[in-house]
Amino acid sequence: MGKIFKNMLPYWKMMIVVLLLLVVQAWCDLSLPAYTSNIIDVGIMNNGVGHIVPDAVTADDYEMAKLFMTDEERAKWEACFLREHNIYTRKDLSRQELEELDEELLLPILLNYQVMSYMEEADSLSEFMQKGGEAVGGQLSDLRGQMEATLDTMGSSLVKSMGVAFAVRCDKAAGLDMEKIQTGYLWREGLKMVGMALLMGVAAVLVGLFGSRIGAGIGRDLRKKTFERVVSFSNAEMDRFSTASLITRSTNDIQQIQMVSTMLIRMIAYAPILGLGGIVRVVQTGAGMGWIIILALLVILGYVLILMSVTMPKFKLMQKLVDRVNLVSREILTGLSVIRAFGREEKEEERFDAANRDLTKTMLFTNRVMTFMMPGMMLIMNLLTISIVWVGAKHIDAGSMQVGSMTAFLTYSMMIVMAFLMLTMLSIMLPRAAVAAERIDEVIRTVPSIADREQPEAVTSHCGRIQFSHVSFRYPNAESDVLTDIDFVAEPGKTTAIIGSTGCGKTTLVNLIPRLYDVTAGSVTLDGRDIRNISMEELREEIGYVPQKGILFSGTIESNLRFGRENATAEQIKEAASIAQATDFIEEKAEQYESAVAQGGTNVSGGQRQRLAIARAIVKDPRIFIFDDSFSALDLKTDAALRGALSKKVKDKTVIIVAQRISTILHADQILVLHEGRIVGKGTHRQLLAECGIYQEIVKSQLSAKELGMEESEV
Repeated sequence: MGKIFKNMLPYWKMMIVVLLLLVVQAWCDLSLPAYTSNIIDVGIMNNGVGHIVPDAVTADDYEMAKLFMTDEERAKWEACFLREHNIYTRKDLSRQELEELDEELLLPILLNYQVMSYMEEADSLSEFMQKGGEAVGGQLSDLRGQMEATLDTMGSSLVKSMGVAFAVRCDKAAGLDMEKIQTGYLWREGLKMVGMALLMGVAAVLVGLFGSRIGAGIGRDLRKKTFERVVSFSNAEMDRFSTASLITRSTNDIQQIQMVSTMLIRMIAYAPILGLGGIVRVVQTGAGMGWIIILALLVILGYVLILMSVTMPKFKLMQKLVDRVNLVSREILTGLSVIRAFGREEKEEERFDAANRDLTKTMLFTNRVMTFMMPGMMLIMNLLTISIVWVGAKHIDAGSMQVGSMTAFLTYSMMIVMAFLMLTMLSIMLPRAAVAAERIDEVIRTVPSIADREQPEAVTSHCGRIQFSHVSFRYPNAESDVLTDIDFVAEPGKTTAIIGSTGCGKTTLVNLIPRLYDVTAGSVTLDGRDIRNISMEELREEIGYVPQKGILFSGTIESNLRFGRENATAEQIKEAASIAQATDFIEEKAEQYESAVAQGGTNVSGGQRQRLAIARAIVKDPRIFIFDDSFSALDLKTDAALRGALSKKVKDKTVIIVAQRISTILHADQILVLHEGRIVGKGTHRQLLAECGIYQEIVKSQLSAKELGMEESEV
């Protein structure tokens, strides 16, 4: 979780805006049940009258109300009204003032309401006084004491309703249109609800907008960081993670984090606000049923913890199984031609099915377990609803709660449970996202084993002289060296060839020059400077590298040839293509240099792909050319023509050629013979033919005795 939240820190300003919008949304959401309660309790049950002080009162009722009041209460009562003829009209009082009067005048008004039954047959206050009002008035103190005792046993809801009933009776007696008052109240509350709903909708849309932007930004940033880190990896890190795993981490894992981040903002951040607000509103209702919600929440948390404890290990396993499926898929698709050639389709299908079944079983298990989430939650919510209605009905019967209050309590309870439900819903995705975040963080935190010095040396000389000084190299976690005590110099204007049996370390040796790996002993220098002290950008700017397997990128032929030198002119591109013997097949195409190249160069042959890779290096025009067995895909005629044209272009360059064919390196200025990671021969073809037994064996395996005699006589 911490790693997911860490990704949100760059967007803290937008997060603050989102939190403010969520507060507005929660406030609106929490206000709606209160309006619903008011519509039921005030608008419907009390005819739209919400306070015990009436809007208007007749002179008789005005005087009657004062009968049970103390001097202080009479003063407050009289201060509420203005007299117009025989009617007293309530002043324009604020809501707070009315609520204060509801508390201060409740007792005398209830006393007044209790004795109103005595006035049903009386025509006026004076007649009432004659029939017994004087006796009642003489016992005011006793009546107030008895009423206070009675109020303690009555529910607050019933007490308030009785006070409002007095106000309704007074308003009717004063000639007010109660139907109009009720309709007006319902319209006002309804419009407020519509306004709240609209404001809540706007806030929700804005939260969705900002949440999506933050989620997309997090995904973009993670892809950028991951890609930049992977690009800086040496071959050692690539071997550690594997290409299939890095692809999964850069796509599926980041998508999981992006999706969960958006939901965290839209749901998880909203849930605590809504839940806490709901708890505050529940307390304000004074219903005394909070224990039901606490019990429901404890059951929900326990239920979720049980499900999570079962599924969490499977979620961690799932990402590894996704890596496995991607690895098998990539291997099969890459080697499809080989699979078909060896008739291994069924075996490879079985291998893929095995990986696919393992992933499917794990996903089905987690999905089946998590399917219990919603039914269980709905069961808990329905039981909660039944419990609230059951207990609330008893409170209503006892007069301590009104119907609208119970409705509001029920709604707030559902909101609180829904808030926790939103938290638990993410438990389906959160474990996978947490695992994905850990996997992405592992890539980002990995420090490349090959990196620039803090203050690299500047390249001032551009001769291209490469020197290996007693170099040894061992792959990470390997038990023995691949290369041992390699010592030679590759001079500018000369060609250094490397030959040897398969697996002797030829490719590894040339990979040390552009620092695809770093030496484990000794040093490699460029123009007298250790290449580890030179920035990799400057080092690789000096090198034109043609790998063993020609790799092209999707685009056009021209874009591939400009890969190492974007500002190359059309003449330079055509010249490089001509040297690489690629002009013929390029100009045969309808669009020539603008012809499309598929990913990996799969729409051209192996020889054409190799020639384009060579032309790409020539266009760059570096000081050092490295050809790692780059001529093996060419026929002998094309090979000879290419080397002949290339020799004129690289007269002052350092050329290093790894080759299998003797004919390719026959005229090299220096030939290195590798055997089991060691240089066992060094010299020209003639020298090695006379002195190096391993070289003689290689030559004899490729040339006949007659050809050897011709070669020797020519030498």
